[in-house]
Amino acid sequence: MKKHGEKLDLKNGNKNIYLLGGSSFFNDAGSEMITSILPFYITALGGGGVAVGLISGLREGLSSLFKLLGGWASDRTGRRMPFVFLGYLISVISRFLLIFANAWQMIIAFVSFERLGKARDAPRDAIISVSMKQKGRGFGIHQAFDTGGAIVGTILVLILYWFLSWDFKKIILIAAGISVLSLIPLSFVKEPKSKKSNESLFKGIKHLDKKLKYFIFVSAIFTIANFGLYMFLLLRARDLFGGIGYALGLFLLFNIVWAGLTIPFGNLSDKFGRKSILMLGYVLLAFVGIGFAYFSNFFLIALLFVSYGLVYAITQSNQRAFVADLSGEMKGTAMGFYQAVIGIVNIPAGIVAGFLWNVSYQTMFLYVAGVALVSVILLVFVRE
Repeated sequence: MKKHGEKLDLKNGNKNIYLLGGSSFFNDAGSEMITSILPFYITALGGGGVAVGLISGLREGLSSLFKLLGGWASDRTGRRMPFVFLGYLISVISRFLLIFANAWQMIIAFVSFERLGKARDAPRDAIISVSMKQKGRGFGIHQAFDTGGAIVGTILVLILYWFLSWDFKKIILIAAGISVLSLIPLSFVKEPKSKKSNESLFKGIKHLDKKLKYFIFVSAIFTIANFGLYMFLLLRARDLFGGIGYALGLFLLFNIVWAGLTIPFGNLSDKFGRKSILMLGYVLLAFVGIGFAYFSNFFLIALLFVSYGLVYAITQSNQRAFVADLSGEMKGTAMGFYQAVIGIVNIPAGIVAGFLWNVSYQTMFLYVAGVALVSVILLVFVRE
């Protein structure tokens, strides 16, 4: 395998993280405006629990191949930013198309196209991984910007839907317009110098470290429990408290916790190790599943949304940092393979959860808790 490295001076590296974070801020503000109303939009167009689960899984699953190809192609060409820019552009276009959906099946088509833009993720994460020596902090900063955008997006939805009574399509139009701003910071990113890889896609995957492959397997099991769970949490909150506004308020609380604590948990993983920090998040997801199966009090449900925010703050950026730790030279391929596996798992996980939801919400949430506990056991054997 031909070795290749990436170099970026500290000043430009730190700047890149904030620029990529700014792009993610605007993209996720638009994305979260749509995400927070998507389960209600689906049900308004005639979709049931299976439709919600299917679309939830497809939002991640269909992007899997393109995440992998985007990461490998960026290694192969020695270029990252063209894939990053094109990915964000596709996401912007797809959100404008979503306005024209008049059946839940059309949402599948437009969401599937939007997922093509996720080819940006692995090249972007490869840039982040070499931009700051403390990878946990670097990914944490980027995640904080990303989730900060989600907070703004959720607040805007609350204002537009609850207070101004705008319909879903008008909200989606505003979300698409905000997403356009994500393209501006990308023009200022300094791409790190890297040599081209001569590895084929399959050889690149084959040469990845065995410890990395096992960790990706464990992450995949965790994803079976954590697929697109927030969609069902929103539906459960709506059913319990009789209104979409209450559900969106709790979703805002979830995002605030996620954004506020993702950098501290990134710092903790740099100091104490990824595995011990991730263990806390995996265990906490099991608690969330059990809680949603049996709790109905508003304050307890709010506590569970806070707990789920903690799960995301602990796991989302630190899993990516762990992959970066174990990826060696083929960072784009490693990131792409990790994201591809996680995405593929989301499809059957979402469908199964949708069927279980139709049986009963308790069945689905206990299933989530059980799978989360299995992932805890498997994480014990991960080697850092």
